[in-house]
Amino acid sequence: MKKPLILIVEDEPAVRELLVNAFEFHNFDVIEAENGAEGVEETKKNLPDLIVMDVRMPIMTGFEACQLLKAEESTKNIPVIFLSAYGQDAEVNTGLDLGAEEYLIKPFEVSNLIERIRHVLSKHDKS
Repeated sequence: MKKPLILIVEDEPAVRELLVNAFEFHNFDVIEAENGAEGVEETKKNLPDLIVMDVRMPIMTGFEACQLLKAEESTKNIPVIFLSAYGQDAEVNTGLDLGAEEYLIKPFEVSNLIERIRHVLSKHDKS
């Protein structure tokens, strides 16, 4: 059976590495991007099963990237989980209004993130 493919869009190398290691350990295939613009490119190229995306990044924010992906027919149904150090209600609501499935605040428990990913994938029949 094919492993779910997860795209990590995160500008902090240490956080990205932590996520890659955790996801691979939990039997996911992983691709990476360093900013929102790269994330959009990788999404169009690879059509991942799910995207875990930071909000505040250089070049293009996670919000901008999510908005672009949700506007495209080929990528609009790919679930997005935002990870952000910023958890004000307005920011969380913006992320969810843009179509994200989840909005988790950093620092986060890796086990909780894996649980949320599995939940979202099963909801979209991609587990």
